[in-house]
Amino acid sequence: MSQQSHTDGRTYEHDVIVVGAGGAGLRAAISAQEAGADVAIVSKLHPVRSHTGAAEGGINAAIRDADSWEDHAYDTMKGSDYLGDAPAIERLCQESPKETIQLEHWGMAFSREEDGTVSQRPFGGLSFPRTTYAGAETGHQLLHTMYEQVVKRGIEVYDEWHVMNLAVTDEPEPEDRSCHGVVAYELQSGEIAGFRANDGVILTTGGMGQVYDHTTNAVANTGDGVAMAYRAGVPMEDMEFIQFHPTTLPSTGVLISEGVRGEGGILYNEEGERFMFEHGYANNDGELASRDVVSRAELTEVNEGRGIEDEYVHLDMRHLGEERILDRLENILHLAEDFEGVDGLEEPMPVKPGQHYAMGGIETNEYGETCIDGLYAAGECACASVHGANRLGGNALPELIVFGKLAGRHAAGEEYGEPEIDTGRRGDYEDAEFDSPVPLGEPDEGADATAAADGGETITDGDAVLERAVERETERVEELLVADGVNHAEIRSAVQDTMTENVNVFREEEGLEQALADLQEARERYRDVGVSDPSRTFNTDLIHTLETRNILDIAEALTVGALARNEFRGAHWRKENQIRDDENWLKHTLISWNDGEPELWYRPVVLEGEEKRYEPKVRSY
Repeated sequence: MSQQSHTDGRTYEHDVIVVGAGGAGLRAAISAQEAGADVAIVSKLHPVRSHTGAAEGGINAAIRDADSWEDHAYDTMKGSDYLGDAPAIERLCQESPKETIQLEHWGMAFSREEDGTVSQRPFGGLSFPRTTYAGAETGHQLLHTMYEQVVKRGIEVYDEWHVMNLAVTDEPEPEDRSCHGVVAYELQSGEIAGFRANDGVILTTGGMGQVYDHTTNAVANTGDGVAMAYRAGVPMEDMEFIQFHPTTLPSTGVLISEGVRGEGGILYNEEGERFMFEHGYANNDGELASRDVVSRAELTEVNEGRGIEDEYVHLDMRHLGEERILDRLENILHLAEDFEGVDGLEEPMPVKPGQHYAMGGIETNEYGETCIDGLYAAGECACASVHGANRLGGNALPELIVFGKLAGRHAAGEEYGEPEIDTGRRGDYEDAEFDSPVPLGEPDEGADATAAADGGETITDGDAVLERAVERETERVEELLVADGVNHAEIRSAVQDTMTENVNVFREEEGLEQALADLQEARERYRDVGVSDPSRTFNTDLIHTLETRNILDIAEALTVGALARNEFRGAHWRKENQIRDDENWLKHTLISWNDGEPELWYRPVVLEGEEKRYEPKVRSY
C-alpha cells in the first residue's frame, strides 16, 4: 500500500479494490488474492455486520449422486420464468458444489445427518432437496467463515469507509470508459480519500431494500453500488423484478426462513384453510411453490377478506416437534418471540410478504465484467442474469461465492474464455419505444455534477481521473454541510411510501405512473437537500443524505422497467396483462443514465446453454 498527499487526505493504492464486505465481497477478495493481486476491501460496515449474515435458508448445490447440476440449472431457468441467461445459470450450477465443499473445508459448520454427511432440505421450486444449510443461520456462518479467511490472508479491510463514487474516464460512449478507483468518506474522521485500483474495482454492495418501507433488508441496503455504476454509464438490467418474500414478520419485516416451509411448515388463512392447496394456488407443491407464487397467494387471501386482522396469514410449524425445531430452526423461535411475542412451539407465527431481493442490478457478463473496463460487480447488486424474473430460494448464497470468485480472479488478471453474454450497447440490442408520463432523471438537463461522464475534456490518466473524482466529492460534501435545506428523511420516506403503495407485488399502470410523478417531485426536493449535522466525524445524517440520492435513482429505474414491461412474468405482475408474453417480452430491460436522462432499451435473453437450448414452458407448481 502506498500513501501520498491529496486534496483532502491520502490516496490508498492497491491492485484490486472490492467495495462491500458481504459474502460476494469477501469471496472476491480471497480469490483475487489467490490469483496474486494486492487486494483491499472498502466497506461502510464492518464485514461481519454485512447483510449476508441475515440470510437464513441455505446454499443450493447438486452434491448428491441422485442429483445433477443440469437439474439445478433447469429448475433455476424455470424459476426465472425463462428470463435468466443460460451461460450464467449453468456456470452457477456447475460451480456451486465445488464452492460449497470449499466452504466446508474452510470450516463452515453445515448441519449434518447422523452419518456425518452434509444435510440438504427441500426448497421452493426445486425438483430435488439440494439446499445445504447451517441451521437457520446459513448466511451468518458463511460470513464468519469467509471473514476468517480474509483475516488469515492479511487482506487489508478499510471498514466504515462509505464509497461515494467511482473514478471513471469520461469518453462519450460508456463502452470506451475505464475505471481507476473509488472515492470514499471515512465515518470516524470525515476524511475524503481516493482509492486507486491498478487492475480493477469490484462492486459487491448488496441489495436495495430501503427503496421500500417493509423490507427484510438492513437499513444499510441502499443500492449504492448499483447507483454509482449507473451514473458512471453502466446499464441497470431488469430492475422491475423485485422479490417479495412470502414470510416476513408484520411488525418489522424480519425474515422467517423458507427453511420453515422446507421442513414442513404450513400456511393457513383466517378460516384455518391450507389455502395454497384448497384455493388452488399450487396444487402440487403447495407451500413450496416459488416465492412469487406464494406471495401473491397470501396477498390475495388478505385482499379477499381471509387474512388475519386484514394483514397477514399464519405459518405453523408446531407439528414438526420441539426436537426438530430446536435442531434445525432454533433462531426462528427467537425471532418470533422477540419481534411478535409468539412462541413458535405453541402457536402459529404471523407472516406477510415483504421486499426481500433484487433480481436485477448492474449489467454484467458471466465473469462479473461490466461494459466499463476495469469495473466488475457480483452478488445481489449485479445482474448476470442468474435469477431472471424470479430467484429460487437457496440460489443467492451460491451466487455470492461463485460470481465473487470469478470476478475476483478476472480482476486480478486471470484469463477466461470469450464471454457469451454481451455488456453495454454491443451485440444484439434494440431501442425501446417508451413515453414516460413525466420527465425522468435530473430535474435540469446536465445538472448532475456527480456523474463521472459529464462531458468536457476527456481525461484518461488514472491518477488524474481519481484526483478529479476526489475534488468533486469533496465539493459536494462541503456544500451539503453548509446547506440549510430539506432533511433527506422526508424525501426518503416519500419515496418508500409511493414505492410500497404503487410498485409492490400487484402493479397497475395508473399506480406506476403516479409513482414516477412522485419520484420526480422527490428529485426536485432533493435539489434543496441539506445536512443538519455540521460535524465531520460520525456524521450519519450526511451518509444517509448521500444514500438517499442512490435510492432515488434506483426507485426511478425500477418503476420505469415496471411500467414498460406490460406482461406478467415471475415476480412482475401487471393488472393490464395477465399472461407471460414470450413473443414480445422474452428480453431484458436495460436503463442507461445518459448524462442525467434515463434511456430504456432491450436485449434478448440468452437461452442457449452448453448442450441445449432452454425452451420456455408453462410455469406451474
